[in-house]
Amino acid sequence: MKRRTTLVLLATLMVSWNATAVYRAERSSSSLVSIIKSTPRDIENLLVKSLLEITQGKLDEALSNIDRVISAVPNFKLAYLVRGDLLQAKAHQVLSFGAAANAPSDEIADLKQEAQVRLEHYLAQAPEQPDVVWQLDSTQRNAIVVDTVKSRLYLYRNDNGKPIYVSDYYVTVGKNGTVKQKEGDKKTPLGVYFSGTQLAKEKLPDLYGIAAYPLNYPNEWDKRQGKSGHGIWLHGTPKETFSRPPYASDGCVVLTNLDIGSLAPILKNGNTPIVILAENEAPTTSSEQRANLLSAVEQWRSDWQSKKTETYLSHYAHDFFSEDMNFESWAAHKRRVQQDKASIKVDLSDISVFRYPNSSKPMVVVNFNQDYQADHFSHKMRKRQYWQLEEGHWKILYEGAA
Repeated sequence: MKRRTTLVLLATLMVSWNATAVYRAERSSSSLVSIIKSTPRDIENLLVKSLLEITQGKLDEALSNIDRVISAVPNFKLAYLVRGDLLQAKAHQVLSFGAAANAPSDEIADLKQEAQVRLEHYLAQAPEQPDVVWQLDSTQRNAIVVDTVKSRLYLYRNDNGKPIYVSDYYVTVGKNGTVKQKEGDKKTPLGVYFSGTQLAKEKLPDLYGIAAYPLNYPNEWDKRQGKSGHGIWLHGTPKETFSRPPYASDGCVVLTNLDIGSLAPILKNGNTPIVILAENEAPTTSSEQRANLLSAVEQWRSDWQSKKTETYLSHYAHDFFSEDMNFESWAAHKRRVQQDKASIKVDLSDISVFRYPNSSKPMVVVNFNQDYQADHFSHKMRKRQYWQLEEGHWKILYEGAA
């Protein structure tokens, strides 16, 4: 049995496939056609089925299936490109992927890349548990992880604090890739973000599709690094465009209108955690690291409550920052406040933890509800901290309101 092959149009895509892929490609088209109107995933699967049928020389079946895709989504540019090549292939005239379209080479390259990432996703194994979502709090019903290399958005649900895979969606990111640095660089940021509530539809240009949700870029860590820019959104596509190429936005994360619509119940209330990362980051998390982090958070709380001021301050990194203080000013402030209090009580609840991607040292974002009581004063707030692993010890790099 052949383990690898590249045939006809897919030869130019450089996509490998094996016996498992053949089995999946030979699933009956009727089962997919019967549900194609239900989800974008079915549309994508039928497109990929057509591409794989091309590799098997089943051009009639491939053409029939691609016609079904176009019937379901008439504005799917990639489907039209494949259809044109199929018609030329049947006439033995096709020379390369997209040759029938007679389109600019950069447009062909974009659609070729879209076909490739969709195929690779289809042939991949089921997604593993995300290494970046360590713990969800009770208010976070879902979490989202965007893999910018795979052009994929993964949706997880909260199961007693643990993320459980629900579904995934094809996405577009910045024209110039990732690691956004400044306004106008057309790059998508990597980091831990939280979505805002949906922007008003009546004020939304067609470019952004049926819905848009702003992300809190630049976040606290972005600002610390001097990164600039704004307007990084999760949004849809123009009405005449089903999907955009993998790298085509001005920095936003773009889904099809069908997909952004299906995520609306999750995103509508805002504050959904969204981690944007690069796939080629090697996971380095261990269960011991996670346990030590949670232990450090509890020890910080205990030392604060016990008025062990110097021990409490030892939990902070020397390059600590807040909105308006460095470590020295923070320490002076805390020493002054602590000595004026006869007793302190601090309770933490609804703790969430996310590993920060693309950081030079292991770093996590921790959010929690803080209930502070001292003498006749009490204060409740939602707090955010950044903890960084330094020489085997977790230290607080940032602290402020969430």
